[in-house]
Amino acid sequence: MRAEIQNTVDAIQNSLELLRQRMDFATAQHRLEEFNARVEDPTLWDDPEKAQKLMRDRQALVDQLDTVAGIERDMNDNAELIELGEMEDDQDVIAEAEAALTRLAAKAAKKEIEALLNGEADGNDTFLEINSGAGGTESCDWASMLARMYVRWAEKKGYKVELQSESAGEEAGIKSAAYKIFGPNAYGWLKSESGVHRLVRISPYDSSARRHTSFSSVKVYPVVDDNIEIEVNPSDIRIDTYRSSGAGGQHVNTTDSAVRITHAPTGIVVTSSEKSQHQNRDIAMKALKSRLYQMELDKRSALVNEAHESAGDAGWGNQIRSYVLQPYQMVKDLRTNHETSDTSGVLDGDLDAFMAATLALDVSGKSRAEAAADD
Repeated sequence: MRAEIQNTVDAIQNSLELLRQRMDFATAQHRLEEFNARVEDPTLWDDPEKAQKLMRDRQALVDQLDTVAGIERDMNDNAELIELGEMEDDQDVIAEAEAALTRLAAKAAKKEIEALLNGEADGNDTFLEINSGAGGTESCDWASMLARMYVRWAEKKGYKVELQSESAGEEAGIKSAAYKIFGPNAYGWLKSESGVHRLVRISPYDSSARRHTSFSSVKVYPVVDDNIEIEVNPSDIRIDTYRSSGAGGQHVNTTDSAVRITHAPTGIVVTSSEKSQHQNRDIAMKALKSRLYQMELDKRSALVNEAHESAGDAGWGNQIRSYVLQPYQMVKDLRTNHETSDTSGVLDGDLDAFMAATLALDVSGKSRAEAAADD
């Protein structure tokens, strides 16, 4: 077997070994048996939320086991094909198997990155908030573009997206929007998106067709499940009701059913304006607990804390990523230096490469300066 083919096989084997380590492969089958036993419990669905979480956790483990088994099977099959092709001097078989191994190495590397999503809350559903910043109408339009980008990303992942609240811009776009995103590792993937996002383009709202720079901020918080206890003192919160000011259509409320909760000790404000007042209170309280939990996670992680402290206001000098549409096409993450000229693809939700690069940086334990120096 040629050296380059062996290198590809070695890379796949290294990824498989890391995948096994991350999933604690030695105990995986035993854990699956425990899951199966609990699934057969006739009282399981007495608590639908707990049952759904159990089913998600079980399916995640099944997917991990299937992934490892599938990659290993395909690696061995193609390696055997190459050996057979070399014995029979069949270059077509060799070329086809080599190409398959190359694709498999890329798949294994991607799964290896996904396996890094093993933080305390990485597997949870997530809240995503978008707020327009400096730039007026242009910034509101940019915020709506970001909202569409993340909704498209979530849809491509097969995640469920629920709009929690929305405030329309005066002329166009949105001032703010909050979403709840349901799916395996939703928080783990999206947590790296927290920060200020900068857009440079020819403004469609400028009659002189001048280039404008706009900013919007993104904040991500894990949904707190039953395994995480967050105490909120009732005397620390103020609950206000108001009439929704959504953009229109199905999201308009004609009564004062929207709810705003203010947490005095931290200054955190959360809102919900999409359902009945009773449901909005429940949604807003869950969002508040998630914000408080995120604060606790930030304290535990110096790297995440650094990222949040450096985010600052949504304006110059604080961005984590730049999206340039004119005079050239480029999206660049300033933390990892990952970039692409496929701006339309990114704005249509192709974000995995950016998230994976930031995730790899986080788990490397290196600072941004150190990572840049390595490059």
